[in-house]
Amino acid sequence: MNRLRNIHPGEVLKEEFLQELNISAYRLAKDTNIPQTRISEIIKGSRRITADTALRLAKYFGTTPKFWLGLQDDFDLEEEKTALKAELDHIKRYTADAA
Repeated sequence: MNRLRNIHPGEVLKEEFLQELNISAYRLAKDTNIPQTRISEIIKGSRRITADTALRLAKYFGTTPKFWLGLQDDFDLEEEKTALKAELDHIKRYTADAA
C-alpha cells in the first residue's frame, strides 16, 4: 500500500488559504504582524507553526489555533515516526502479565 506524503502546515496555508483567497504572503504578514520571513519559511516548509503564529492565523482566517497546531503536531509526529521506525519496531507493548 502506498503511503501518502506528509504535508507540512505551510503547504496547507499556501494552497488552501493564500491561493484560494488570493492573498499574498506579504499581505498576510502585514495584516497579522507576523514577520514576512517567518511566513515565507512556513510556506517553504522550513519552519514550524508556533502558538503565536497559530493564534494570529486563527484570528485572521476565522479558524481556531488548535487547527493550525493540530496540523503542525500531525506533521511532526509523522516525521518522528518515520525517523524512529527501526527503534520503535523493537519496543514491545506492555502487558500486565509480563511484569
